[in-house]
Amino acid sequence: MKFLQRGAMFAYGVFAYLVFLGTALYAIGFIGGFLVPTTLDGSPRLPLWQALAIDTLLLGLFAVQHSVMARPAFKRWWTRVVPEPVERSTYVLFSSVALLLLFAFWQPMGGVVWDVQGMDGRVALYALYAFGWALVFATTFLINHFDLFGLRQVWLHLRGQPYTHLRFVTPGPYRLVRHPLYVGWLFAFWATPTMTVAHLVFALATTAYILIAIQFEERDLIAAHGEDYRLYRARVPMLVPRLFARTRGRASV
Repeated sequence: MKFLQRGAMFAYGVFAYLVFLGTALYAIGFIGGFLVPTTLDGSPRLPLWQALAIDTLLLGLFAVQHSVMARPAFKRWWTRVVPEPVERSTYVLFSSVALLLLFAFWQPMGGVVWDVQGMDGRVALYALYAFGWALVFATTFLINHFDLFGLRQVWLHLRGQPYTHLRFVTPGPYRLVRHPLYVGWLFAFWATPTMTVAHLVFALATTAYILIAIQFEERDLIAAHGEDYRLYRARVPMLVPRLFARTRGRASV
């Protein structure tokens, strides 16, 4: 019976991961404006104020879900409701559902903020867009992709092994900035040859969310890793790499 329960949890974790993977692939087309039926851009279907209200609500729903469920205090309460091995998978599934709702009900607003016409400029911006997504996915593997998205937890549980927390490490781009994953997102959100009003609203809102989320995330990292993270935070900038080495001073952006 216990093996069947562990098997069911593992299957649930795989399902949640596959939903995430499909959602992530859809997001590439949704933000980039290609290959998927709904995108950030397009002709407006509603008055501007209605479209803005709906899009703000959708963005707020994702932000609240994504941040609240990631906090340790919520996790301690939540694991009284769901088994601990599938807590991360449930978080991943709920995040994917919040994004799928955004994809389904997003309202284009029309209007163009900028439109790069030259071929070289368009190719360069699409290259930066691709770089952003590549950085996002590469970074997840550097910090253990399968733990981040819940597969490691359900795999260990299936094998009857206890979960072990990952060590604090700073591989590759983590030596340049503390949050290369968010740097990748920023490239993906802003690198576009045609910036519409709806795309601008999306980029501004997600950038603000990232800057706020980092503050909560770093507070949790300090609680988890103590002096190791404090020293790392003082040594490595948050999002923008330093051009010149700095020996003293507080943490910077």
